[in-house]
Amino acid sequence: MRDETAEHPAPLRSGLTTGSCATATSLAAARLLLGAVTSDAVEIVLPKGKKVQMRLEFCRLTADGAEAGTIKDAGDDPDVTHGALLYSQVRLISEPGIRFSAGKGVGTVTRPGLVLSVGEPAINPVPRKMITDHLLLLAQEFSYGGGFEVTVNVENGEALALKTMNPRLGILGGLSILGTSGIVRPFSCAAYIASIHQGIDVAKTNGYLHIAACTGNASEDTMRRVYDLPEIALIEMGDFVGAVLKHLRKVPVDKLSICGGFGKISKLAAGHMDLHSRHSSIDLPQLAEWAADIGADAALQQGIREANTSQQALAMASAAGIALGDAVCRHALDFARSVVPRQVQVEVFAIDRQGGIVGHAGAFQ
Repeated sequence: MRDETAEHPAPLRSGLTTGSCATATSLAAARLLLGAVTSDAVEIVLPKGKKVQMRLEFCRLTADGAEAGTIKDAGDDPDVTHGALLYSQVRLISEPGIRFSAGKGVGTVTRPGLVLSVGEPAINPVPRKMITDHLLLLAQEFSYGGGFEVTVNVENGEALALKTMNPRLGILGGLSILGTSGIVRPFSCAAYIASIHQGIDVAKTNGYLHIAACTGNASEDTMRRVYDLPEIALIEMGDFVGAVLKHLRKVPVDKLSICGGFGKISKLAAGHMDLHSRHSSIDLPQLAEWAADIGADAALQQGIREANTSQQALAMASAAGIALGDAVCRHALDFARSVVPRQVQVEVFAIDRQGGIVGHAGAFQ
């Protein structure tokens, strides 16, 4: 158990990516096939040169090759794969090089727009390179002239994948093997942001030029009601509106609808790119100023400044006939437009906890 106090919290522990796990297990199985002595750990080199030892759960010969497994340790990051058993099955083949396959719990790409082609196992480029580099060095060490077939598996991966963006991205049958540095940084949210970017890429590649960036399930349901958009055009951005807006500079679409709870949209209106409470807060005095701009009297402004929540502030304004929701959406629209390319048409919706629309700004041509 980590020793931590409010004054001196213990530092968060980093972990290793599924790509690092797949590299370690592939290397261990291949070493066994080529005659190396087995051990309970294997050393790999991460993309930036750092060497790490990874513990193995097993490393054994099979009927047609060898397999090795490890438990994914994501450190203190709330990773869906933390604690999962990842194992690689390796078979020697006559052709030089590495051939990759998706085993149990690893997905297959079924839609264009990702970095991998349709039909490919969802083993991303950096993990592929890590595995390839390690196995080619191993072949050189043992003077082996053939190649390797590597099948990566994640126990219970098909069920775990339902908690990720994979089904929406068209990666079916399991998880993706991910990682760019080999290391999982606690709460870096890099994988989530990458999935937002992939979602935009997949939507555009498949011809959907109107996308809706939504903070959660209620806002997605609202966008389905308003536009009847298919799932592929619904981008689950969570709190990371900045990831959407910035990516549209590189991959612009024709139309962007942004939809979220009133509180989160008020943060966007104030210029925040990360809407999580850890990184931004609702500015009640600013809400009071915006209410004043559209006719709120001094008493209402004071009430908004002293409100317990943004929802209470909105209710007070609505009771006084002040369309604060629309005003907030207009400011959010102005900020979003300042980030995305001019050719991207933008609109903003704010909703209440029941999914009802309490504010809107912007109109598509």
